[in-house]
Amino acid sequence: MIKIEDKVDVFKALSDKNRLLILDMLSCGELCACNIMDGLNLTQPTISHHMKILQQCDLVKGRKEGKWVFYSINMEKVEQLQEFIKQITLSKENCICKDVNNNCN
Repeated sequence: MIKIEDKVDVFKALSDKNRLLILDMLSCGELCACNIMDGLNLTQPTISHHMKILQQCDLVKGRKEGKWVFYSINMEKVEQLQEFIKQITLSKENCICKDVNNNCN
């Protein structure tokens, strides 16, 4: 059974333009917070806010090196999310709509 509740935070995190842009930037590889800040022309507190949300839902990993934090995409989480989307969008035997469709006849 799919646990939809577990995915809600991820989709909330993805519902922000800046967080999507951050993920797009990170698709090129690990980046320092300062690179993300410069690339998106955002302030340090704004970047920290977005990175906190992306890390809380496990889409992004942070690695501290001295005073700098380097971020990368958690590809394992992305793969799980891709699989989840496939599961909820593909036809299947145990679909929740089976009961709904039977009630319309």
